Amino acid sequence: MAEDQLTPMLRQYQAIKRDHEDVILLFRLGDFYEMFGEDAQIASKVLDLTLTSREIGKGRRLPMCGMPHHAVDRYLARLIAAGHKAAICEQMEDPRAAKGLVKREVTRILSAGTVVEEHLLDERRSNYLASVAVQDERVGLAALESSTGEFTTAELTREQLADELSRLGPAEVVVSPEAAQDAGVMEAVTRICACEITPLAGDAFLLETPREALMKHFGTSSLRGFGCEEMPAAIAAAAGAIRYLQQMQRSAVEQVRALRTYSPSQFMVLDAATRRNLELTASLRDGSRAHTLLWVLDDTRTPMGARLLRQWLLAPLLDVAAINARLDAVEAFRRQDVLRAQVRHLLGGVRDMERIVARAAAGAAHARDLLGLRDSLRVLPQAADALSGAEALKPLAAQVDPLSDLLDLLERSVADDPPLGLREGGLIRPGYSAELDDLRRASSEGKQWIASLQETERRRTGIKSLKVGFNQVFGYYLEVSKANLNLVPSDYIRKQTMTNAERFITPDLKEWEAKVLGAEEKICDLEVELFNGVRAQVAQRAARIQQSARALAQADALASFADVAARNHYLRPEAHEGDGLEIEGGRHPVVELTLTDERFVPNGARLDCSENQLLIITGPNMAGKSTYLRQVALIALMAQVGSFVPADAAKIGLVDRIFTRVGASDDLATGQSTFLVEMNETANILHNATPRSLIILDEIGRGTSTFDGLSIAWAVAEYIHNNPRMGAKTLYATHYHHLNELADTLPRVKNYRIAVKEEGDRVVFLRKIVPGGTDRSYGIQVARLAGLPHEVIERAKEVLWTLEQSDSVGRIGPRRGQTLEVPAPAPPLQLTLFEAMANPLVDELAALDVDGMTPLQALTKLAEIQAKAKRQKRAK
Repeated sequence: MAEDQLTPMLRQYQAIKRDHEDVILLFRLGDFYEMFGEDAQIASKVLDLTLTSREIGKGRRLPMCGMPHHAVDRYLARLIAAGHKAAICEQMEDPRAAKGLVKREVTRILSAGTVVEEHLLDERRSNYLASVAVQDERVGLAALESSTGEFTTAELTREQLADELSRLGPAEVVVSPEAAQDAGVMEAVTRICACEITPLAGDAFLLETPREALMKHFGTSSLRGFGCEEMPAAIAAAAGAIRYLQQMQRSAVEQVRALRTYSPSQFMVLDAATRRNLELTASLRDGSRAHTLLWVLDDTRTPMGARLLRQWLLAPLLDVAAINARLDAVEAFRRQDVLRAQVRHLLGGVRDMERIVARAAAGAAHARDLLGLRDSLRVLPQAADALSGAEALKPLAAQVDPLSDLLDLLERSVADDPPLGLREGGLIRPGYSAELDDLRRASSEGKQWIASLQETERRRTGIKSLKVGFNQVFGYYLEVSKANLNLVPSDYIRKQTMTNAERFITPDLKEWEAKVLGAEEKICDLEVELFNGVRAQVAQRAARIQQSARALAQADALASFADVAARNHYLRPEAHEGDGLEIEGGRHPVVELTLTDERFVPNGARLDCSENQLLIITGPNMAGKSTYLRQVALIALMAQVGSFVPADAAKIGLVDRIFTRVGASDDLATGQSTFLVEMNETANILHNATPRSLIILDEIGRGTSTFDGLSIAWAVAEYIHNNPRMGAKTLYATHYHHLNELADTLPRVKNYRIAVKEEGDRVVFLRKIVPGGTDRSYGIQVARLAGLPHEVIERAKEVLWTLEQSDSVGRIGPRRGQTLEVPAPAPPLQLTLFEAMANPLVDELAALDVDGMTPLQALTKLAEIQAKAKRQKRAK
């Protein structure tokens, strides 16, 4: 747009837009926010707004669209959800009082990872801005939750980065210039994070180093108190997050008061596949929270507690003392029903204190936010007293600051039923400000005089239809119909002529109008000033509020664990430093709550690194193999989270990682087939598992040919057992019954199967894990249960018989022009012990040089010879 062709207002817009080129600028014009040019074209599509235009020169038009100011929050949510950033440009003065062009400024910039507004956030999960930096061979990762002030940083290897990003699930990621040039780092970021990724400018720290930036923000002389003094990559990542938040919402950074440095080695590692397959927070079926472990365990009463419980679930502990401290607290709540009920009742009256104080620090909290904070503060002394009633909960009680000074301020200042807007009046309670009370009194007296004027003038003039009215343009007036104009007194001053009436003022009315309107404007300005002062005092106490909020959040999560344990009959697990994992009467926490037609059958498990390292689990589909595998993993995870578990007893040696290889899925976006995805996940397990890991394998090698798949499944099992670097405890469910032979040669392999009861051609699943292997999968019986047509079932039985007789994977069924041959009756029983029945397989096996071969290798070799012979025969 050429400057000389623009109006002063558009020149002002263009000047502001130059400083915010990478965001959509919402420009306040009266009662609307307008967008121009490319911003308007983008926003009109995303928000379904009508795109118009205005002329800015000969034949040139400027695209534009807009939205009412009162609906801006709804539109902002849609913009942010679509991955855009938005800058809010407000009018900084009253247009009626402005001399010339109204002054405008950008007051805030919103992006997915920096928002603090309540309507833009999910109250039950954290909203992280992640920052990634690279220093030499180390990667720094910082996570900043601007809506709560939570701020953490760590130094990682490149292999750990993907797992941590996946755990955090950030809403937005910023990367340092060095990280943006690192192909490996960016591959991990772009693969894991389905969100906005913003490279930081190269001049991010020209004026100060990352270390200096953090010390300046926290007002310290070093970073030793935060535990990252010798971690340059972690420091760079944390400084990048702070700088970005300062750019987007400078005021919001004020409530970031502390930085916690952590190491991934403090927590059990759960990669994306494991979280998905165990359905910790999202269902495999539809991605919802329903029927997940979170759905079972989260009965929290506050948004703060819900967010904390979710964090705990994704980062189980690796310290026995810390685990037992949580279990002690859960047990205290579990044993004392009255205490638990009292605390949960009190927590029901607590609002989201963490996010309210964040909005206060950002200048975005409204009066109802402060009322919510006031009501929450009223609960603090009672909550602290209640928590002091149990020894294990006293540390939490000690962290609850009653904040009586802030409660007193809010009790005295904020009105009981304030409006959402700051300039609508009624924000401040009477008695808080003598000046405000005087202005309100003057306004009230003036309104009373004006209200009585109508009756007074009707009596004086005899005009019974005379009315007193008000509008924004002419102020207060006396309205007289045309039929009564002859009765108008001489002291009336004509102000406006209407079709059927005339409007007048009097000198007294004008005087009282000035008093009333002047007082109302002053009241509005003073109320806003007083409210801003109260909000600022809330922000000044952010650290104390956050401390109490965190204590209540922990109490909420622990009480939720206890309530769920009482309701579902969970027992306390025993966590220890050993490698053994023993479960008696274990149940799947989700499945047992969703069963309606049958009772859940409990099962035990015994795993260790000395005798029961690798358990081969065989049995039919639908019998419960997958449920059993997952329930063992979930019980171990729940124990290390600090929750009671669905079992009669559980002794859990610390597990550093849980790996899962479950199910089949394509990754079409990257062109990976089902089998390739399966092999990628298996490779990840074999490269990264340790003797403290727990591996869940639900079918390996099923996505390729029978012999290929069986060979891979066999080799994977041997590798897990024999590789001294691994030695991981493993549950291995498979339909490859040949794997049962491993128990004969590998000392730490044990065979287990799902018990079934056969009734003719039908099978009853007993859901019980028993020792021993099986050589049947009962697939045809399961197909019958699923309702396959009778013809398909019968033909499948014929094909199965043929395969079992030929032990071959060659062509099945008649060639073109041939008829189907019904299988011959089964061969007669062999009655002699000394004369073997004629069988060419025996001769071929005898001819093989099987020295050094396992039974499986010998059978595989034989199958290859048979297949080759058949091909030669067909060729002839």
